[in-house]
Amino acid sequence: MPARPTRRLLALAAAACFAAWSGPADAADEVNLYSSRHYDSDRALYEEFTRETGIRVRLIEGDADQLIERIRNEGANSPADVFITVDAARLARAASAGILAPLRSPVIEQRIPEGLRDRDGQWFAVSTRARVVMYDKEKGAPQGLARYEDLADPRFRGQICVRTASHPYNTSLGASILAANGPERTEEWAKGFAANLARPPQGGDRDQFRAIPSGQCGLAIANTYYLAAIGASERAEDKALFARIGVIFPNQAPGDRGAHVNISGAGLVKTAPNRAAAVRFLEYLTSGPAQERFALGNMEYPAVADAPLHPALRAMGSFRPEPVDAERTNANATQALQIMQRAGWR
Repeated sequence: MPARPTRRLLALAAAACFAAWSGPADAADEVNLYSSRHYDSDRALYEEFTRETGIRVRLIEGDADQLIERIRNEGANSPADVFITVDAARLARAASAGILAPLRSPVIEQRIPEGLRDRDGQWFAVSTRARVVMYDKEKGAPQGLARYEDLADPRFRGQICVRTASHPYNTSLGASILAANGPERTEEWAKGFAANLARPPQGGDRDQFRAIPSGQCGLAIANTYYLAAIGASERAEDKALFARIGVIFPNQAPGDRGAHVNISGAGLVKTAPNRAAAVRFLEYLTSGPAQERFALGNMEYPAVADAPLHPALRAMGSFRPEPVDAERTNANATQALQIMQRAGWR
């Protein structure tokens, strides 16, 4: 993958970009961003916003649930202007916690499709990523695997590599399956899925498909942008791995629900002290330069239709996504996780 700066260099860059001023800034000249995204490309995006507008970005990073609770505890005195997180359920959770404000912006509503916006205007998607099944092209595409539901088939016994069920990526996938099939069928599916694991769940998404060439597993569950990052690398071993890994976008048959996608999204904090700057920042996230940064800098699918797509993602092929329903995902998340863990997917 592209070389990443060292932790020390990142710290210095962050200090230079986000805190290189003395004394209190004019409220109109700053926006306080609470974010659970931790990508170098996002920091570059914030730098571009500051250069274009003169508005400084104060960045607070952390776990999404912890940031939600922090904003709640800070109450009316919270410095938070904008909340950004990955995972639709977390966005719905932020809205239900009462920390986000409805925002009606013609810019956002024109740029972001209705299906990627909260109906009350409390959040909108800035990018998406698909959760797919990956396999070894050298062994050929697995027969009889076209849906997430097929992953419970005994023919795939001992083949699946996946991270823990409690990770939001998997919990949201489980919530999607629960919404589609109900608790009894989801319980059956989870038991079959757990019986097909090649090893105890461990590591991150990259660890799953990296284990395919060695034969540790025949199938991996991972998000598209992790594999795309390998495809964008200049390292010969990464290029070879990308060329070897095949991708199945599940549930694509006519009438089926489509491949599960999750979103990164943003919302205006209800108590934002710098509302005008915050709205300008949120609208900037839908702009061409920002969407290009999400797409080409972090290999995500942009939320705006006319934004470019990274060649590594394009090489995986097109697909039909499952409609995003953040409220339903959040409502089903706890039960879905309980079902998956009860089945042995821990």
